[in-house]
Amino acid sequence: MTAATVLHKRDIDGIKENRRVHPFNDRAVIHLKSLGEAAGLSDTGVHLARVAPGDETTAFHSHELSDEFVYILAGTATLSVGDEQHELGPGDFAGFPANGAAHIMQNTGSEDLVYLMAGGRPHVDIVNYPRAGKKMYKVGTRVDIVDTPHIKEIHRG
Repeated sequence: MTAATVLHKRDIDGIKENRRVHPFNDRAVIHLKSLGEAAGLSDTGVHLARVAPGDETTAFHSHELSDEFVYILAGTATLSVGDEQHELGPGDFAGFPANGAAHIMQNTGSEDLVYLMAGGRPHVDIVNYPRAGKKMYKVGTRVDIVDTPHIKEIHRG
């Protein structure tokens, strides 16, 4: 049995923050510290995320095979889930079940939005990007992206 990994604040402060711009949304600029990787987790991704005022967190998306959640630590955001919008602030939680509605957050405040986000890391996942017209297929480390108008349904029978 492997012992638990404890990350103290000083450890987390020392984790390098990585800046990422989403390939399907240039307004999605996020700064991440991977707490899950630092703790040796392989089946769950856990990140401390920071988003500047006006920026978005990702591209509007949903996972078919992976749950996700966010827990707001500081700042404010507008969460769009499907056609609904919700205002979020410190202490608010949002869960996104696998095969649920597409979602995105935008920092609507004047300070950085800081939140904890986590989700499953299944070996296989399908991520839908309805606004970008794309679908991502992930199997292990292989990632394939398809323009959804080019997907053809095959009828068997």
